[in-house]
Amino acid sequence: MTMPSVRSLWGMAFALSLGAAISLGMARFSYGLLLPPMRDDLAWSYTLAGAMNTANALGYLLGAMALPRMLRRWDAVQVFMTGAVLTSVFMGLSGFFTQAEPLLLQRVLAGLSSAWVFVAGGLLAARLGNLHPPSAGWLLGLYYGGTGWGIIVSALSLPPVMAQAHEQGWVHPWVWAWWWLSAVCAACCLAMWWPLKRCALWQRQGLLGHEHNPSDAAPKPIDWPSLSYALAGYGLFGVGYIGYMTFVVALLREQGHGEIALMVFYALLGCAVVASSRLWSGLLNGARAGGAMATLNALLGLATIVPALTAHTAAVMASGLLFGAVFLSVVASSTALVRHNLPATQWATGISAFTIVFASGQIMGPVVVGWISDGSGGLARGLVFSAGALWLGAALAWRQKSL
Repeated sequence: MTMPSVRSLWGMAFALSLGAAISLGMARFSYGLLLPPMRDDLAWSYTLAGAMNTANALGYLLGAMALPRMLRRWDAVQVFMTGAVLTSVFMGLSGFFTQAEPLLLQRVLAGLSSAWVFVAGGLLAARLGNLHPPSAGWLLGLYYGGTGWGIIVSALSLPPVMAQAHEQGWVHPWVWAWWWLSAVCAACCLAMWWPLKRCALWQRQGLLGHEHNPSDAAPKPIDWPSLSYALAGYGLFGVGYIGYMTFVVALLREQGHGEIALMVFYALLGCAVVASSRLWSGLLNGARAGGAMATLNALLGLATIVPALTAHTAAVMASGLLFGAVFLSVVASSTALVRHNLPATQWATGISAFTIVFASGQIMGPVVVGWISDGSGGLARGLVFSAGALWLGAALAWRQKSL
């Protein structure tokens, strides 16, 4: 049995990162760009607009809850690829409806399959790191940083796609955006096909471990109370970050920023996500307690509150850069914490538990921020709430001790 080279591990982590681009970069975060034209076209309130991402988060929660049972029946590679294909299909279906109810259902289904992609990919990336521990933080960051590629593609391609559809006289130009994203996701699935076959081979050879072996002794139950501060901090991260990603483009448009500025803002945010894979790798390698999660949550709260306080272009762009450089690394910090504190047989359960808490926070965030934004304070007050949730999450995560 030949151990994969370090370069092979990097290449595999990059291939897996296309799944992160699908599940978060396009299936979830592209909606921040589509919210303003969909809201204007369909006469939505901010509460209903936020409910679309709440529906996506609800599906994500259901997917995360189902994942441990799925991983006992199928291996992580099968779950990962199935989720990626289904997410591509569900995104395309979103372009065929204008009524709120079927759109909400499509967001639930896309969230469900996205959870299978993102969590299974995170598990595989953690196992890759086990093959070369000095590169573990870099491999996790490389995988999660793939979300940035999805954000960059969305930022640079959706405005011209919708502009072209408008010029062609389409009544609802945004439907073309969903079809375009579906096609891009399908192309990513094709690009991942061969690398994932190789990953499956490594798994069959035992290099990446196995999901479940009936002959194995039952692992010791996880002491969940000992992880309560990290779980609470991560749940509040879910509440806070999703408000920014859902509504920040709508706020910047209200503040008078033009389409080019919005495109640059979102693209810069995506580039910072990609760069974050290297930026925080050292911190993640040593993330045995809650300090990494606390630090990143605190920085994220700072990035979130800036657009609520000023419309100055330089400050807004700095907010996007800081937010992009940090937010996916909070996700990576939870995986690193699981990897450092639990045996490998419990990684799938541990990552799923953090994902369930995270998804529960995401369910609350968009609706609460939307409801606040429909009031007198507008979107700015909604982002103040998001920043507060992130800072509270930082305070709780700071109290998490290493196991």
